[in-house]
Amino acid sequence: MPGYMVCWPQDRWKEIKKAGDTGPIKVVYGSIHARMPTIASIQVGDVVFPVTYMQKHLYVMARLPVTHRERAFDYCMRELGTYHSALPPKGVVMEMRYASGGGTFFSSWDCKSYNCLEAVPQGAQIIPLSTQVEKPHLEHQNPFNCCSQWAVWGEEGSSIEPRQLPDEVLPDLRFGYPKSKEKPLKFTANGSVLSSSLTATRRMSEETLAVFESLLA
Repeated sequence: MPGYMVCWPQDRWKEIKKAGDTGPIKVVYGSIHARMPTIASIQVGDVVFPVTYMQKHLYVMARLPVTHRERAFDYCMRELGTYHSALPPKGVVMEMRYASGGGTFFSSWDCKSYNCLEAVPQGAQIIPLSTQVEKPHLEHQNPFNCCSQWAVWGEEGSSIEPRQLPDEVLPDLRFGYPKSKEKPLKFTANGSVLSSSLTATRRMSEETLAVFESLLA
């Protein structure tokens, strides 16, 4: 059971906390942008730990055993009711409303826009506004960045709350695969974890996974 660490930026945790979302965690997204990095390597059977770095301390926010993996677009449409800026699959055209509120247009998977239905290429799957109805969901189910590609999810996630990793264990944590390529976190001269160590989806060593699991035992 491989374990992976993903990072929730501090502002993301603040949004979740403000919304009173304590879980259980249901989903983790990956995008094409560094703020919410790709999760293409995470598969069914893996376990994901979102973390947050605050005031020089690393906190494990939740534990999510992955039982499903699918396109973020499909997850959002089914579970949230709207696509939430996830990347539409090839051939899909979304009906969208102008920001001014004066009518609608059609936006395709390849970023082309059409002013009317008649202009949409034949064979496209059109998703009308009438079917894009927001469903009740938890704050953490909102992708916190645009262009989400993948969603990994499961029904046995933990609660969402900060669990501090002891500072003394941080230098011993290792990430990478196989074992010959495992590397530690990187630190600044004043002892802070470098952001570059967190802004990527990282596979844990077996020993590091055991440390994370111990916080949620």
